[in-house]
Amino acid sequence: MKPQITDGGTSAGTALAFVAGFVDAAAFIALTGLFTAHVTGNFVLIGAELVASSTGVLAKLLALPVFMAAVAGARVLALLLQRRDADPLPWLLAVEAVLLAGFGLCGSLWAPLDAPDGAPALIVGMLAVAAMGVQNAIGRLSLGHLAPTTVMTVSVSQAVIDAMDLALRTSGNPAQTRARLLRVLPAIVTFAAGALCGAFGIAHLAFGCIALPIMVLIGLVVLVAMTPAEANATT
Repeated sequence: MKPQITDGGTSAGTALAFVAGFVDAAAFIALTGLFTAHVTGNFVLIGAELVASSTGVLAKLLALPVFMAAVAGARVLALLLQRRDADPLPWLLAVEAVLLAGFGLCGSLWAPLDAPDGAPALIVGMLAVAAMGVQNAIGRLSLGHLAPTTVMTVSVSQAVIDAMDLALRTSGNPAQTRARLLRVLPAIVTFAAGALCGAFGIAHLAFGCIALPIMVLIGLVVLVAMTPAEANATT
């Protein structure tokens, strides 16, 4: 099996959850309600905006194919790197950082994005969607043993169930239940913290706030690159 992070994996998953929450909240505010970290919300908003005859529908329609293309591209890149016996994780993290840099730079250059379906807003939005598509792929390809970092619905549900089982002493295996709860809690908390930071960041610093998640990703690239492959191996 190809190398994965183990000891540093929890830290990587927690950091990526912060990035996803940050970008999702910032993009939602800056781009007329566009969800970037997951596409389910966009389907709901498409229906709502079509009924209300609102704007921004085109961006939400494009989000799904762009998201899928980003995941497909990440998969192809991972396969190519694995054939060369290289760990795809740092490269995928670097690609995500580059896409977010494009998101922040283009957003800063073209602000204000007054037309939600205009070319500047579409390009900026799809760069963020692509970045989050890559992060979703990272969660499946390299960090599958960790809690999801972009979609919190399942994690929150599982955390509540585990917490109730522990409180009511109905768990058949308390140690396993406690371990599962502790596995998902950091991602939930940091996603929420990231969303708050992203909301306040875009409100006060505009697209310049995207420098923070980019720095987090660069730090992860360095962390992964410095971790010996044999220490990362999982079975």
